[in-house]
Amino acid sequence: MGVPRHTIEQQRVQTLAQFRYVLRQFLHFSEGRATAAGLHPQQHQLLLHIAGAPDGVETTVSYAAERLGLRHNSVVELCNRCENAGMIRRTHDDADRRIVILELTTEGQRLIHLLSRDHERELSELVPTLIKSLTQIRRHSLAVGGNQS
Repeated sequence: MGVPRHTIEQQRVQTLAQFRYVLRQFLHFSEGRATAAGLHPQQHQLLLHIAGAPDGVETTVSYAAERLGLRHNSVVELCNRCENAGMIRRTHDDADRRIVILELTTEGQRLIHLLSRDHERELSELVPTLIKSLTQIRRHSLAVGGNQS
């Protein structure tokens, strides 16, 4: 005889709630650190995605829009603010002048390194809880629907 279905469902919901809580704790931490560094959270996220782009990926406005989940024109405005604050610069692609590449300035690099160190420390504290939640979510998924990967 297995565990009653309603208990499994309740455990799943509790696990998801815990996971969401830990994610929100991290996001709250991240937003607070960005603000303390003089940035809006979206500015921090833009800097992070420019700095953290995979090798060979051009950090264009379209790339940033996709990574941030924002519309192109919203990212253009965000870039304007970051450029005016001295955190990024825009250059044109040599092969296609219509393509604008986003790059961090020295100040942008300083800020992202400072914030990244803080974020690494915070994540190192949250990782055990996140791993536990993800492992439980995976178990629930496998118990209900089999291996769906």
